Amino acid sequence: MLSLTISHPADAGQRLDRFVRKYLSNAPLGGIFKMLRTGKIKVGGKKKDQTYKLELWDEVTFYLTDSEIKWFTQNEKWNSIYFLSSWDTKDLLQETQKILLDIIYEDEYLMIVNKPAGINVHAGDHKTTESNIIDQVQDYLQWQYDSLTFRPALVHRIDRDTSGCLLIAKDKWALDILLNKLQSHDIEKIYHTIVVGVPDKQQDTIRARLLRIDNAKNEAKVRVDEAGQSAVTHYKILMNQNNPKTLAWNFHSKASFLCSLLECRIETGRTHQIRVHMAYIGHPVLADRAYGDKSINSYVRRSLGITRQLLHAYSLTFVHPKTNKKLTIVAPYPSDFVRILEL
Repeated sequence: MLSLTISHPADAGQRLDRFVRKYLSNAPLGGIFKMLRTGKIKVGGKKKDQTYKLELWDEVTFYLTDSEIKWFTQNEKWNSIYFLSSWDTKDLLQETQKILLDIIYEDEYLMIVNKPAGINVHAGDHKTTESNIIDQVQDYLQWQYDSLTFRPALVHRIDRDTSGCLLIAKDKWALDILLNKLQSHDIEKIYHTIVVGVPDKQQDTIRARLLRIDNAKNEAKVRVDEAGQSAVTHYKILMNQNNPKTLAWNFHSKASFLCSLLECRIETGRTHQIRVHMAYIGHPVLADRAYGDKSINSYVRRSLGITRQLLHAYSLTFVHPKTNKKLTIVAPYPSDFVRILEL
């Protein structure tokens, strides 16, 4: 038997069945409903309907054996570290995670990580042992949590091979507010990208609807299509050949193409939006394997060691959910970005 007291606001307000599904994460859904129906799970010593909403200080009791509880709550990744007995070891692991994460802002409610290219933001639907950002965040923060079901969560996503600012909520209350801000376009996301060629206009807005391609066989799973969802990207050239303070450049005398550094601000957050929009106007992101120029990509891969699209989530600007103060957080360029700009 196990009794849990709902003492954290992140756990209160949930439907009973959803709370149990999160806590008994390995239990089959049908089994959970049967436990609720037969009284193996009670609230305050009484059977409750699955739709009952938990309140602070409710006591949820699981009338299960120790082995059943262990099996249904088993999470090797979480528990293997959580039950270490040495606090010194815990502190060391936490500091190691902090270094790996490259945290550029953190407070009680949220954190922003400068995500490196080449790592997923979460495990997704694929069964893999490969590390991802949200697992690293949870490893870093796990000892700070007394919620039974809430864990730090992504407010938005960026592609595996895109670097830069990634916003993560550390609190359910903050997550709900930040998701509402994202939905109402009250979080300004600025990207910097190096594209092939020099756009004709110093700044412009791209309005082209984007459609997800079902069963795409490669990473190019989005295309411009009137049947798609609306997508709006504003861009301006930060470096071009017409301004003495800016620059467009050739990498090498043998290279027959110019590149430009652009700033992009997106009103919508469609999958691969900037990459598809820039390719649509004839200036694909440099080294973009899905939507870019194959011959140019091959050249920069062989000559410059650039193996991913040069797209960087440069900054996030939003009003803090607790303090109501405006925050602007900037993520420094990664080394491959710097290497190209230094040319």
